[in-house]
Order: sequence, then structure tokens, then C-alpha cells
Amino acid sequence: MSTKRDYYEVLGVDRKATEKELKNAFRSKARKYHPDKNPDDPEAEKKFKEVQEAYAILSNPEERQSYDRFGHNRPGGSPFGAGGFQGVNISVEDLFGGGFESIFSSLFGGRGGRTRSTRGADLLVSHSITFEQAFSGAEEEIEIDILNHCENCSGSGSETSDGIRECPTCEGRGRITRIERIGPFHQQLTQDCRACNGEGRIIQNPCNKCRGEGRSKQTKKVRFSVPPGIVSGTRLRMAGQGEASKFQNGGSGNLFIEIEVESHEWFERDGSDLLMALPMNYADLVIGSNIEIPHLDGSPLKIKIPAGSSPGETITVVGRGMPAIRSRNGRGSVMVLLKLAMPKKVSRATKKQLADMRDDLGSGNSDITKDIADEARNRRRS
Repeated sequence: MSTKRDYYEVLGVDRKATEKELKNAFRSKARKYHPDKNPDDPEAEKKFKEVQEAYAILSNPEERQSYDRFGHNRPGGSPFGAGGFQGVNISVEDLFGGGFESIFSSLFGGRGGRTRSTRGADLLVSHSITFEQAFSGAEEEIEIDILNHCENCSGSGSETSDGIRECPTCEGRGRITRIERIGPFHQQLTQDCRACNGEGRIIQNPCNKCRGEGRSKQTKKVRFSVPPGIVSGTRLRMAGQGEASKFQNGGSGNLFIEIEVESHEWFERDGSDLLMALPMNYADLVIGSNIEIPHLDGSPLKIKIPAGSSPGETITVVGRGMPAIRSRNGRGSVMVLLKLAMPKKVSRATKKQLADMRDDLGSGNSDITKDIADEARNRRRS
């Protein structure tokens, strides 16, 4: 007896569930167990495949009717062939935006004489932007070479409108289903039709430009928005901007644009905070100073150095950092690390003045071990 769980139980729906309820249940379960969200978790991967199999059967009216009647012990064995259900490649983006239906509809061959609907391939391109663009956001445009529907034949693959006929071998389904006898059992096997390469049609007069493929290499311009606060490695998804499907009734794939943010002259980044080092001479640290430098938002960045500051201290300027990517109004802080700028050359007169001022500038090494202990104690308190 089969040890498989009931398909309705797997999806968590009633046996009278509608097509929409089945789809929503599958989408929810598949998101939960998707391998991208559960890396290195074999149990989640197993459940993801189980959810796929349940939806593949129940979303197909004929297969669902057979399952409702016979359960897992249907005559002829598994509808997926000798190897059983092997799973299908579905991205997390498909689960949010749709696009997985055509994949499942093709598992048992096209029904009712229609060819399969299969999405074109997804594409990934890299695009560099300046640090300033990452701060303020930008409207960008790129050119990509892509397989798109042939303009000469409008994607049909045929030079003339009457040059296409239904494949007589598969009757336009694109797949062949046959029954094989294995010992005392009958096994149903489904595979792409070799006569038409799974397309369900025969092109008698191929297009001269695309040679019957229905697609050709074309240069395409894509405009997209870069949100303020974006970080390197972010992938922007452009739905339907990928490769055209090789099937006429199939949708285009998606285009993913991976953003690379160029380095800034002095800022480093920690989330929405900006980090920078500010070299100061000894006099400014002792007396205090007010510094203004150009900033990314167009207004000068004002930094107040308190009198008696020490190298290594950090001054925080709140609200002048990068825009927070998940908040429309919030901005991070600018963290300014004070550093002592040592002069490369010192005149003899200056050296003499410094020697005379040694006692005023420091302890004069009267008790260096005490100074070391005091510094360590203060550091640990901070």
C-alpha cells in the first residue's frame, strides 16, 4: 500500500477546493519550503517536492478526477513515468508574480489540441552606478542583446502564414504518451514529441531570418529605476524583459539587473550609516574646531570637534547618512573617526618650540607607567 500522504492534506485544502484555492495553497506552501529560503535543509526540499507533486496532480482536471477515484493506487502506475515525480524548477519570483502554471500544465502534455505554454529563459546582467546615484536614486537605461520574437515572421518561424501545420504525430500536443508493459504492470510514459521537438507544429517554409526558430538576436533598451539607498549585490527584477519563449503562446522570461555600487573618495558604508576618517592636527584636537566638507545631499556636512578630543574618538552626525532602503523617510548617520595628522616635515624652530612646550603638552614622562594604566582604565570604561 502506498505510503504517500493525501494530496489534499499536503496542500492543506478541502477535497472540494476550487482552482483558485488550490493555487493559493500551493503558492503559500511552496514559498515556505522553497530551497532558496531553506538552504542545506533536506527536509524542506523534500516537502517542497511533495507540494509540487500534489499541485501538479490536483491542478490538472483529468489527473485530479483519476486521483479522486483511485487515490495513489491508480491503474497504470504513476502518471509521471517510471521514475516518478522529479520536481520542477520554480523560482521564488514566480511564486510571487505567477508564471508557474504553464510549467505544471506541460507535465502531462497539452490537452485539447493546444501547444504548451513555456516561459523564456531568465537573464542576469550587471550594472554599475556611482555612490552618488546609490544615495539619491536614479533612472537608468541599458542595452542588452537578447533572443526576441523575430520581427520578420512575428515569432511564428514561418516565412508565410500558411507554412505551418499541426504535427500529425502528437496531434499538436507537443508530447507523446504511451503505455509500456513492465512485467504484470502497465506503465504510462510521457515525453516530448521528436517529430516536432515538443512544439506541436511543423514549419514547412522556415523564415529566412530566424531559420524557423521564431526568435532572433536583437538589441533591446531597458529603462529601470534605482531606489535610493540601494546596496551592491541587489538584483532588480524586470518582469517579462528576459528571453522570448520558443513557444508562440509562452511568456517571456524575467531580466535581473545586479547592481554594483562604485567606491566613494572618502566614505565607506555600513548599512545606512556612512563611515569616514577625518585627519586633524594636534592644535585643532586640543583647542577644538568646526569643519565643513561637501556632502552627498548637496548641503555641507558640518562637523564640530570638541576641545580636548583624542585621536580614535568618533563623532556622530545623526540623519546625514544614506537613505534607509526599507524606509521612505529615515536616513542613517555619518560616523567621523578622528585621526591625528602628523606633519611630514618639521622645521628646527618648530622642534625647539615643541621641546620647550613638552611639559605643557603632556606629562613629561614623569610617571609613564601611571599614564599607561590610566589610559587603559579609561578605555575599558568607554
